[in-house]
Amino acid sequence: MKQSVKTCCPYCGVGCGVVANIAGLKPDAAESISIQGDETHPANFGKLCSKGSDLAATLTPQNRLLYPLINGSRSSWDAALDLVSDKLQRTIDEYGAESVAFYVSGQLLTEDYYVVNKLVKGYLGTANIDTNSRLCMASSVAGHKRAFGSDTVPGCYDDIEQADLVVLTGSNLAWCHPILFQRLQEAKKRRPALKVVGIDPRITATCDLADLHLQIKSGSDISLFSGLLSYLAEHELLDNAYIQNHTSGFEDCLELASKATSRQVSADTGIQESQLAEFYRLFAGTRKVVTIYSQGVNQSEQGTDTVNSIINCHLATGRIGRPGMGPFSVTGQPNAMGGREVGGLSNMLAAHMELAEPSHRQLVQEFWRSPKIADKPGLKAVDLFQAIADKQIRFLWIMATNPVDSMPRADSVKAALSSCDFVVVSDIVENNDTQMSADVRLPAAAWSEKDGTVTNSERCISRQRAFRKPLGEARPDWWQVVQVARRLGYADAFDYEKPSAIFREHAALSAYRNNGRRDFDIGYYEGVSDKEYDALQSFYWPASKTSEPAEKITVAGGVAATESVTTMAASTAITPVRFFSDGNFFTGNARARFVAVDAKPIQRNKKGFPLILNTGRIRDQWHTMTRTGYSSRLNSHLAEPFVQIHPDDASRYGIKAAELVQVSSEHADVVVRALVTEKQLPGNVFVPIHWSEQFASNARVDKLVSSITDPFSGQPASKSEPVSLSKVEPSVYGFAVSRVPIHSNHELMYWAVAPCSDGWRTEFASASGLEQEVAYWKALPSDVYGQVEVAEFADEKKGMFSLAAFSKDELQWAVFLARTPVSVSRVWASQQLQVSHSPTTRSVLLAGIASAERPDQGAIVCSCFMVGSNDIRLAIQKRNCLSVEAIGEHTSAGTNCGSCRSEIRGLLKQTQTREMVCSPS
Repeated sequence: MKQSVKTCCPYCGVGCGVVANIAGLKPDAAESISIQGDETHPANFGKLCSKGSDLAATLTPQNRLLYPLINGSRSSWDAALDLVSDKLQRTIDEYGAESVAFYVSGQLLTEDYYVVNKLVKGYLGTANIDTNSRLCMASSVAGHKRAFGSDTVPGCYDDIEQADLVVLTGSNLAWCHPILFQRLQEAKKRRPALKVVGIDPRITATCDLADLHLQIKSGSDISLFSGLLSYLAEHELLDNAYIQNHTSGFEDCLELASKATSRQVSADTGIQESQLAEFYRLFAGTRKVVTIYSQGVNQSEQGTDTVNSIINCHLATGRIGRPGMGPFSVTGQPNAMGGREVGGLSNMLAAHMELAEPSHRQLVQEFWRSPKIADKPGLKAVDLFQAIADKQIRFLWIMATNPVDSMPRADSVKAALSSCDFVVVSDIVENNDTQMSADVRLPAAAWSEKDGTVTNSERCISRQRAFRKPLGEARPDWWQVVQVARRLGYADAFDYEKPSAIFREHAALSAYRNNGRRDFDIGYYEGVSDKEYDALQSFYWPASKTSEPAEKITVAGGVAATESVTTMAASTAITPVRFFSDGNFFTGNARARFVAVDAKPIQRNKKGFPLILNTGRIRDQWHTMTRTGYSSRLNSHLAEPFVQIHPDDASRYGIKAAELVQVSSEHADVVVRALVTEKQLPGNVFVPIHWSEQFASNARVDKLVSSITDPFSGQPASKSEPVSLSKVEPSVYGFAVSRVPIHSNHELMYWAVAPCSDGWRTEFASASGLEQEVAYWKALPSDVYGQVEVAEFADEKKGMFSLAAFSKDELQWAVFLARTPVSVSRVWASQQLQVSHSPTTRSVLLAGIASAERPDQGAIVCSCFMVGSNDIRLAIQKRNCLSVEAIGEHTSAGTNCGSCRSEIRGLLKQTQTREMVCSPS
């Protein structure tokens, strides 16, 4: 028996379609589920990245919150919801509506998002509801509104493939949006004349595709694009007819941009004038240009101005709203766009209406028939958590996000939550760094268990479908909010029994008194039946009642007991819509607005903190690892928090590769592993955002980041924090593999854990001497690890000591200790938990050396197919695979999401260079 259900990936904003195949007699068991890409979905056409490919492995009960908890003790839903409702109402009665707040997430489905915004803004009467999308794309929203009069993404993914020049700025597309990167990669392969420019302080995997890489100084993006606008004007390369007929404010904008001379831009950005000229000539001489930008642009104290400096260049050349051209914001979360559609931000109303606009407030209140509506913008994320610390906010409900790790000044956020009168957290996990402060924990339904819709970065709305029952007593987020709303006396307005009813209302509001005056309109779907909603095809907005969209609603049968598939639209039936092709915008005069921006670079230097910290994502992890952190495959590539340092800076601080480093700002410090690389710009360091206190001792990098925000968007600056480095000098380094984690019962100055096949791998460091550390391991209690036989090995020459515990032929744990970073192969050592060990192989294990029978495949490069660096070197040297394609054909590496192709290319170059050096002349 096999069933298949089409749904959507819950990770980034690309919005890939996936097919969940359920086999066996236990359809709710994770081992009965396999995931593949949906070949009919217009975002990915069947391709998935490493995270999407491994979704089945995250469907685990490990750390799931299964029942409501009140002060850590199990409760019934009725008792928990009664308490939440009572505390909410009492807080409003005593302190007023402005004393309560909600902090929600781009992880929510649109139906969840809609209901909670309706309750807070339309019934509680406060706009104190913000979202973690404030940390992601708020500057893009603000920039769109200033330029277009609306938060409208003009183009679609097809434009990336139709462009003749793609500019990637502030976007490591290869790692953060891998399927879009692969579409670009394939387009360039089909049309080699397509040019790619990468703008990034780091040499990332994305730069591997670039014809030109501009290694820009952090915080100088506005200077670069102001210089481009000045260049276009100076060389008479503007579209003057477009400027005259469809825009306003150009003269003021150009006057300010003209200060950005080539010499000045070079000084500001650190980019040579010759490279600037090459970029400017490329942009000027190519009609079809798409500029893709993401967090490197948005997460800045000048984020909104940077967005507008990009848009200015496209408006000045009329390159917007047409095939293969336009500015394109790619979002980080799966439903950041859906949140924007329902007014998820504290300064917005549902259906892309403005909270500050009285006529919009009146319209929404009239439609909702609400007793009151928020009449002023609420607190943005950073201000919201400060208000909690200041006791202005007394009640907080957090949904599907982990602000103790993700907010700037994260330690202050943690302290604020601990002091808050009452905190509710709805989440799928029982323990994360935010849950520790919750008075009430509500178990939310996870991906695979809940139904609704999501919108991706190109305005494509798709169905996310449940394909198994919620674990334990988990319930959808919308249901939780509805139950509280009913207890507060709003049952008539919150009478939803299914997400389809919420979607119908959402669609109806988008069309209410619209008549083309607002960009967001999906009124065509306001009459969708429950059956039609279940089988809803993906569609692009706008889709108004008066139009006849190509994306018709098609009713198909649900999942049957055979190999039937719940139908979404075939890709041929879906037509992306471009905005502004007619030159009309959503401003009062229908003209786009140029925004004059100051090109002065950000200066964040602080005495004693000479380096600039950049934060961001890595390829195989997601946010704070509440899902991906439990997948052994997704931890095989980079399993430990690290700091990227240029060799010059490492030398200055006396830091060697793999040593431990303390990264400090004026707010806090973290301890991470040193990754010394010339891919980092001197004077800059990079630390990933993912590690929490669940997976590392001290690596919550956002506690280093200041709470400085963009003045227009309120988005925090996460890419330019002044920091210093100092070497951490433990007495002993260690690496262990074990069937259960070993760090919790051991006093260590550093640890980081990650799952591996059949167990856990742990990096650690201790202030104890080597002898004391060896004694600790010899004395491990048998009640933790069972009755074991311990073997040991010492290599005095290398200063290394190893111990391993066996139960018959099964390895229970092995540890490798040294006074310098342990050099044993992590992948090989982790695999030893999967094999049996005779007395002969035990000695090989203890020596930390692979044998011919059990070779070391090396550090994992391709986590989709678990291909290691030694596998690739072997293919090059023994199989004569001399191209990325040949290696892929032999090993499969790089043939799925393609995110590892730059590393494969690096290994090719490294291996071939070594052979040339070693060959006789």
